[in-house]
Amino acid sequence: MAINPAKGHAALRRGCFSQPSTEYFLTICTEAKQAGLTTKHIADAILNEMKAMSGDGTWSLLCAIVMPDHVHFLAVLGERLSLGKTVQRLKAKTSAVLGAGGIAWERGFFDRQLRPKDDRLAVFQYIYLNPYRAGLVEVSDLWPHYYCETEEWKWFGELLELGRPSPEWLL
Repeated sequence: MAINPAKGHAALRRGCFSQPSTEYFLTICTEAKQAGLTTKHIADAILNEMKAMSGDGTWSLLCAIVMPDHVHFLAVLGERLSLGKTVQRLKAKTSAVLGAGGIAWERGFFDRQLRPKDDRLAVFQYIYLNPYRAGLVEVSDLWPHYYCETEEWKWFGELLELGRPSPEWLL
């Protein structure tokens, strides 16, 4: 089937621009929603590459979660690359480990630029609660494929009960 640039991810990206020093909430999915990202070595590779990209100034990773068929994360875009090139780099650096597990990234990604008036707590909660709401982990347990930057964890971690979500958050 030929790709129609007037539809799909390409159409969503048309007219978009990247703004350095801006927070973006991003979601990247696997092709055909194929599960397998939470295999320990794959999840570790994804989170390690995200942190490495934070370390080299590509972005500042604030928090991230790896789910079976997608990742959610909040990052502040750096000055070096556009948002599209940044996501392309993450996919390129992790595609070999995904491929070894029989998984591939879906073409494109989903993003939402956060504005200064947006509620950051809601985004942190959404990312953090994803596996709990999906029934992948009990409230009494910790999801192993979650990352929160140290400074962000100082305020966000205080809202949790021993690192676990409050029951009212799951309503």
